[in-house]
Amino acid sequence: MIVWLYWVISLTVVTYASVHIVRNYREYGFAALTAFYVIYLGASQVLAARTIEFNLGFGWLFYAPAAVFIYPFIAQVIDMINEVYGRKATHMAIGIAFVTQVLLVAFIAMVNVMKPAPFFGYEEAWKFLFSLSIRITIASWIAFLTCSNLDALVFANLKHRFLKKEVGFKHDTSLNPYVWLRSSVSDIVDLTLDSIIFVTLAFYGSTLAPTLEATLTLIAGQIVSKNIIGFIDNPWFVLYKKLLAKQKKK
Repeated sequence: MIVWLYWVISLTVVTYASVHIVRNYREYGFAALTAFYVIYLGASQVLAARTIEFNLGFGWLFYAPAAVFIYPFIAQVIDMINEVYGRKATHMAIGIAFVTQVLLVAFIAMVNVMKPAPFFGYEEAWKFLFSLSIRITIASWIAFLTCSNLDALVFANLKHRFLKKEVGFKHDTSLNPYVWLRSSVSDIVDLTLDSIIFVTLAFYGSTLAPTLEATLTLIAGQIVSKNIIGFIDNPWFVLYKKLLAKQKKK
């Protein structure tokens, strides 16, 4: 229960902080949203090192990287940037985030080749958690660039297609089905495709997933867990949109 409390508080704080900055300091809004995007992405890379039990109840039990709790919000932040600053700015944010992840990997690799202090008693644990696998890293980068940019494209196209139909829902954004639609569909595409690409490229044929059946099991676990979290955090995007729309009326 405490996990969900942390989760709700963190998403709420980020959402309200984003609205406040975008609304009152629009010229800094893109930088702020990109910063949130980068920290969530960086944290997910670290948290992915721990596999957790994901219990959905009713006997549905999955094992997935701990990053599933925050990774879906990465897709949400992409939508938040796209909603205000447009598709081109979103692609730019994705590019910036990708460079930061390349730098993160480079810095970890740099530290790993250094000789540890003789009194540092956690070298084996450090190496276990932060040893770099070229295959996993490349798989992560390919999945990230492909799915994030596709998310931005799908979201922008849906927004453009249904823009005129949204006029009738100006009185209450939370009831606007088109706002829910573009956020939900773009996130489902992103999170589902990311799971398929990453698990296949990173683990198929390895000791973790030596067979196609084992690989499909891993993919299914990630798809289900990520999309459930993605569906649950969708109201925070709607709240973001609603608060911004309320300010425009004033």
